Amino acid sequence: MDTIYYVIFGLLMFLSVFGLIVGVSNDACNFLNSSLGCRAASFNAVVAVAAVGVLLGASFSSGMMEVARSGVFLPQEFTFHEVMILFLAVMIANVILLDIYNTLGLPTSTTIALVFALLGSALGMALYSSGNSPDNSIGDYINSGNAFRIVTGIFASVAIAFTTGTAVMWLSRLLFSFHYKRTFRYIGSLWCGMAFTAITYFAVFKGLKDSTIMPKDIMHYIDTNMALVLPCCFIGWSILAAVLQYLFRVNTLRLTVLAGTGALALAFAGNDLVNFIGVFMAAKSAMGIASETLAAGGDITTLKMGALNQPQTADLAYLVGAGLIMVAALFFSKKARKVTETELKLSSSNTSKERFGSSSPARVMVRYTLNTFRFVASITPKPVADFVSRRFTPLAPEEESGALYDQVRGSVNLTVAALLISIATTMKLPLSTTYVTFMVAMGSSLADRAWGRDTAVYRITGVLTVVGGWFITAIGACLASFLVAVTMAYGGFWGIVIMVIIGGILLIKSSLLGSSEKQEIRLLDVNKDASVHEFGASAAGRLGRMVGIYKAMVKALLEEDRDALKRLRKKTRSLRRELELIRENEVLPTLPTIPKELADRGQLIFRITEISINTCERLLTLVKAAYNHIDNNHEGLNEAQGKDLLALTEKIGRFYPNLTDMLKAGDYAGIAAMLETTDQLGDDFADCITRHLMHHAADESGMRNGILYLTLLNETRAMVSHAFALIGRIKELYEG
Repeated sequence: MDTIYYVIFGLLMFLSVFGLIVGVSNDACNFLNSSLGCRAASFNAVVAVAAVGVLLGASFSSGMMEVARSGVFLPQEFTFHEVMILFLAVMIANVILLDIYNTLGLPTSTTIALVFALLGSALGMALYSSGNSPDNSIGDYINSGNAFRIVTGIFASVAIAFTTGTAVMWLSRLLFSFHYKRTFRYIGSLWCGMAFTAITYFAVFKGLKDSTIMPKDIMHYIDTNMALVLPCCFIGWSILAAVLQYLFRVNTLRLTVLAGTGALALAFAGNDLVNFIGVFMAAKSAMGIASETLAAGGDITTLKMGALNQPQTADLAYLVGAGLIMVAALFFSKKARKVTETELKLSSSNTSKERFGSSSPARVMVRYTLNTFRFVASITPKPVADFVSRRFTPLAPEEESGALYDQVRGSVNLTVAALLISIATTMKLPLSTTYVTFMVAMGSSLADRAWGRDTAVYRITGVLTVVGGWFITAIGACLASFLVAVTMAYGGFWGIVIMVIIGGILLIKSSLLGSSEKQEIRLLDVNKDASVHEFGASAAGRLGRMVGIYKAMVKALLEEDRDALKRLRKKTRSLRRELELIRENEVLPTLPTIPKELADRGQLIFRITEISINTCERLLTLVKAAYNHIDNNHEGLNEAQGKDLLALTEKIGRFYPNLTDMLKAGDYAGIAAMLETTDQLGDDFADCITRHLMHHAADESGMRNGILYLTLLNETRAMVSHAFALIGRIKELYEG
């Protein structure tokens, strides 16, 4: 067999391992968020439970491998060479997509990426193959019926997951209310028994059905006696839950949440493992078929791969190996340990900060939903409405545990998501576990009234944004894999080399460089003076950076140094983004947690942040005006203008070193004296403007210089005004 095929096989193995690590790192939040959101256990305990589920799920996922082998295309229409190029194009396209999505910050789905990458790659190879076989059309190469079924199932799962999550959560809250501990004393064991039975049925009985580790006779007995097995499971689990709850005082609801975490991790691995190693396993089968043909004296250049249609049980050693890699990634990947906040933030009732903005579709949906609720309320009998209202009355602030939601909702999220994913797995339908768990969580949040009128528009916009990412993923995966496949098919050896090099470069870029990580939520401890003073000192430090940029901007402008101005513009934009992240991820999340007696301190922190942003905005206006003037090759400032601007810059730069020294020494009297220079600086600005107006040139060059000079003076005066206001607020923060 030609060496190139062993190289392709090795590349597929390497990319599969990379996909396993990245996939678990990105998708860990799918099965961790609910347990962490309701604080069922510590992070390490939740990860340990999930790891067991991942390892078991990987062992049970053999049947899903057929999706990569023959679920989208008809292998009997492709030769061995074409199939190997097809598989390599899928994996390289996924690497390219990963880099693009990391750069743009777009949401991704590994399932969508796999299915549509297979489709795009198959179309590319069909275009190449049909050119050599005039009797065949491109449609003859695609398993259109099965592909349509897979795609329909994937997108239908969004509505099904949201609807099911909403319905189950509404009924659960109606049963338990937010004061669930009262009701749970009486029916908690039945609730846990039902949840454990559902998890057992779908995640174990159905998951083990196609597994190589379960004897066929036992599975046959279970299938034929399911009507007896399920009631026995329910009775057994209920009795066990009652014993644990009443005799040993165990929080069985917490056990249910943890069991749901394990089941969801199992379902995730069972369904999504094909996304990471399915292509490699299919290539392994193709290599085996080709080797057998060569051993029998056949010719693999014309060998059609119809044998890939035959059902085949995946090698358990590969499945377990993949599971171990996923478990290792779960424990050791830094990215996996930084659990994403999107689902938790959209599921909470906290209104301090919304990750997404408002959109017209969301506003229309909320408006019509409110009108529908009003109509339903008007026709509902008052006793019924009062009963439902009491069941959905949230806990008082002093009764809350500090978790984003309670363990009733956590158990609903996990159980419903695990059931839906397991059902799809038994039907051999790949679906996006990311969006099933996400939509179940959104549905339960809606039913639990975590979305109020003040947050619903933003939450729905977030849901629409995330779901819209599917279409971007689908189109991008199909187009990228098509182009890669066509390039390698028509380019031959050098086409393969070029695409492998491009994929390798992007892989290194994504792995080592990556995109800038989003700043994590970090609450400020306003109860400690040291933390507050550190916040004030940081604000003063950023003010110093602004003064430094301003002085450098004036110098570069007078020297007409375009490159320096361009660098300063980039620095200023970076500083503004830094300030915006501080506001979004530190200040705003902190404000609702500040006790009433420290409200003034919280107000100062907020005002310092806002003034810092306003100061930076003024500075950015100055830098951009200077850069645009020089970039357009306009004449620089004249000697008089430059002299006045330098004098002002020198006066502005004097106060910052004194500020840092006085803050360190606690010399607030010195800061107050420094603030008194505001009026003097105001007079200096007025004098500069007057001198300019008296000597204003009438030619076009003078007019352009005049506009720039007046812009610099006015914006500098505004920036200085904000800067002195910022110093005043920092002084108050230190004094308080």
